[in-house]
Amino acid sequence: MTLQAAQVREAADYILGKIESKPEVGLIMGSGLGILGDYIENAVVIPYADIPHFPLSTVEGHAGELLIGTLSGRTVVLMRGRFHMYEGYGPDLTAFPVRVMKAIGAGKLVVTNAAGGVNTGYSPGDLMLISDHINFQGRNPLVGPNDNELGVRFPDMSQPYSKRLRQLAAGVAKEQGFSLQEGVYIAVLGPSYETPAEIRMMRVLGADAVGMSTVAEVIAANHSDMEVLGISCISNMASGILDQPLSHQEVMETTERVKSRFLGLVTGLIPLL
Repeated sequence: MTLQAAQVREAADYILGKIESKPEVGLIMGSGLGILGDYIENAVVIPYADIPHFPLSTVEGHAGELLIGTLSGRTVVLMRGRFHMYEGYGPDLTAFPVRVMKAIGAGKLVVTNAAGGVNTGYSPGDLMLISDHINFQGRNPLVGPNDNELGVRFPDMSQPYSKRLRQLAAGVAKEQGFSLQEGVYIAVLGPSYETPAEIRMMRVLGADAVGMSTVAEVIAANHSDMEVLGISCISNMASGILDQPLSHQEVMETTERVKSRFLGLVTGLIPLL
């Protein structure tokens, strides 16, 4: 057993000692989207600081706590706040909570983020199903000795985001009277926003949205044999598309504006997973 596998087990054992039912679904909420946690019933709230080996979230809009309870009739585990490599964490620590979610019972993962729109056909406030990603962070959480207890040495990434779950999500959105975008998410290291030239390059590469998270988590989830759904909230148009500077405040304002649609989508989807 590797050190990471031992740490995953220790963190999982601590959490399991606090709850009565194992979660079926893991939820990771991006900037401004942690409001979903308010809808979890009978929630057990565990601060990240209390969980062995968990790092701490330092970003505005990320509360830094784990919630386990009932959402739309299913037992879920929700991260209010995630970890980013730009905070100084390595990819293995960034993906660590995904490993723990799997260890405590979650076989499916819904991961969300706030992202900049690279596709000029998008608008701030759009919700985009992630069909694929481009890892432009230059790092991978699987580098180093592999532990077969966590997953195979060379995991398949031909469908990192479940087509089945994307179809379910599109159906829920249609029933609720709106449509979803679907596209490719490109992850950069950050924390600076991209330059206009970088955005033009990303568009050529086939990216539709850009952000600073998600990819390491999804790689670890696939390595752990979890079924993944990714949703990006297009919080702003990326650099150079509109003649205006970018700010985290704009990200938070946009996610606040679309929270009802986002909440409806996720709560409507959970019973179908």
